[in-house]
Amino acid sequence: MSGTVTVVSSNGTYSFTKPNRDSVTLLAGLGVEGDVHAGVTVKHRSRVAQDPTQPNLRQVHLIHEELFEELREAGFEVAPGDLGENVTTRGIDLLGLPVGTLLHLGDEAVVEVTGLRNPCLQIDNFQGGLLKQVVGRDAAGDIVRKAGIMGIVASGGRVRPGDPVKVELPAEPHRRLDRV
Repeated sequence: MSGTVTVVSSNGTYSFTKPNRDSVTLLAGLGVEGDVHAGVTVKHRSRVAQDPTQPNLRQVHLIHEELFEELREAGFEVAPGDLGENVTTRGIDLLGLPVGTLLHLGDEAVVEVTGLRNPCLQIDNFQGGLLKQVVGRDAAGDIVRKAGIMGIVASGGRVRPGDPVKVELPAEPHRRLDRV
């Protein structure tokens, strides 16, 4: 299983969206260099308020570009970086990956998948009604989160649009992604 990095984004200040960049550098155990969410411990404001000593399992946020097409069909205009993601990909079912999957981005960087992004109400502040598009329920009534996945940086390196993404699945049994 493989795909492509289409866009990379980062922001050094707290903001819902992240500007697109020519490249980002992933730092092992920390996240995206210069990004407000980089660090060994949690950086997301709500989690810091709960317990600032928690490990940061949300160092890198990845979204599949196909989501933007789905949202466009539902009447929303969302572009890479708009939902605060760091890496936008194409060609990989990110939401279907198991916990512990290694994503090889470009020549050096490796991100270990930790879980699903748990979208918050800020998404509706960005565009009213968008939260219902990225969080819903399946036919069985289970919650479905579509706003991307989170990971930690296992190996650092520079990541650029056009870089290949190689998926390395963990040993079985696989664990389904849950919110982190």
